[in-house]
Amino acid sequence: MSLQFDDLQDIAEAMTVKGKGILAADESNPTCKKRFDSINVESNEQNRNIYRDMLFTTEGMNDFISGVILYDETIRQTTMQGEVPFPDFLSDLGVIPGIKVDAGAKDLAGMDGEKVTEGLDGLDGRLKEYYSLGARFAKWRAVISIGDIEPSTTCISANAHALARYASVCQQNGIVPIVEPEILMDGAHTIEESFIVSEEVLSTVFYELYSQNVLLEGIVLKPNMVLSGYEFSEKATVDQVADMTIQVFKRCVPAAVPGIAFLSGGQSDEDATAHLNAMNKLLGDNSPWNLTFSYGRALQAPALKAWGGKNENIGNAQQAFYKRAKLNSLATMGNYSVDMEL
Repeated sequence: MSLQFDDLQDIAEAMTVKGKGILAADESNPTCKKRFDSINVESNEQNRNIYRDMLFTTEGMNDFISGVILYDETIRQTTMQGEVPFPDFLSDLGVIPGIKVDAGAKDLAGMDGEKVTEGLDGLDGRLKEYYSLGARFAKWRAVISIGDIEPSTTCISANAHALARYASVCQQNGIVPIVEPEILMDGAHTIEESFIVSEEVLSTVFYELYSQNVLLEGIVLKPNMVLSGYEFSEKATVDQVADMTIQVFKRCVPAAVPGIAFLSGGQSDEDATAHLNAMNKLLGDNSPWNLTFSYGRALQAPALKAWGGKNENIGNAQQAFYKRAKLNSLATMGNYSVDMEL
């Protein structure tokens, strides 16, 4: 076993350790603008710096957060007090800094609106720079939609191939890749249709990872949960989501993968936590992987609302973020209950 293999595996295991999860703070500037617009705050670099600083400096955050995904702008910013680079500040807390490296989902030629994620050009050089800035893991998000005739085999294959190429280049640079094949839950599809597509996507992704010699012990999988479409008339129950999601993973995800850090995918804060909790209760101590979270909006939304762009609200906003992080921490151990929301 090589030293690099040891390092990658150690990092991946630390990212998905029981009781902790990953904060996705890698919103692009356009996405951040949408969130700031919702609270009538101008999205400029200074305000984004203040907002990220508010989250990262929350006292006790590191008790529940194992890693933070940063954006290119954010990895170069510093704390408001002391001007400590964010990667250094997080590392000193025992929180692993990561970085979003994809260039976004673009139209897949010839496939009538389906998407493929770009960003492989120049990736090796960018990863070397991000490593020097302190990043020890990276994230690449593929986007797949369910429709009347979607997703196509072409779309699934193109995105799986790109995810595996990205993962291989990451590991070559000593960086753990978060592999994120997100099946969007927009639409009126049933949970059974979501199950079928999730199985095909994950099977294809792991075929490509294996084909391209990616070390499975040195990755973190960031998948969607198996849900009914948000526009479907009958919302799947918490137990249905847990049962069907676990069934897909047992079929498709090798036990060599250290951990699965779910994306929230537009779920409410409470639903994202309840679903994670139900899956951990269902598997108990028999799980081949640690099941944890890698949430963005589902961790940040209460804090963003409480902050409202006002410095005098930072304390309240940090309390809201701390509570959400703690509840999700409990969910990674199956110890969350709805009455804790009160």
